[in-house]
Amino acid sequence: MKEFIDEFKAFAVKGNVIDMAVGVIIGGAFGKIVSSLVNDIFMPIVSLITGGINVSGLFIQLGGGDVKYPSISAAQDAGVATFNYGLFLQNVIDFVLIALCIFLFVRAINSLKKPKEEAPKSEARSCPYCFENVADKATRCPHCTSELPSPDKA
Repeated sequence: MKEFIDEFKAFAVKGNVIDMAVGVIIGGAFGKIVSSLVNDIFMPIVSLITGGINVSGLFIQLGGGDVKYPSISAAQDAGVATFNYGLFLQNVIDFVLIALCIFLFVRAINSLKKPKEEAPKSEARSCPYCFENVADKATRCPHCTSELPSPDKA
């Protein structure tokens, strides 16, 4: 049993597990921020653009005879089946807006990172016979198969 506990402690305090736990916690908090941004900022603008249509309230009544119900809840309270395509559209819009927000956030974070310094590129050596580019350490030209002088003698 002690071996099992020691193995579990070694697993639980590994860097990857801790990093993942922190990522999940921050992801949950970030999810609330993005949801608020979508619901409190973007959706009112979308509603204004669409003339105040409540997309999530759109439905098709699948039963109930000639009686037309004004809302999904009224139809469901009456026991009438409904096809709630508006809720699906609302979730698609939410997904697209959340994905856009996350993309913009990641893009902003990436722009703050320092660009990696690239190693200086050595100038390509050319074959003295066919004038094609050859790797610095090559002893034969891959194009014309001529034997090349060593790079330190060239």
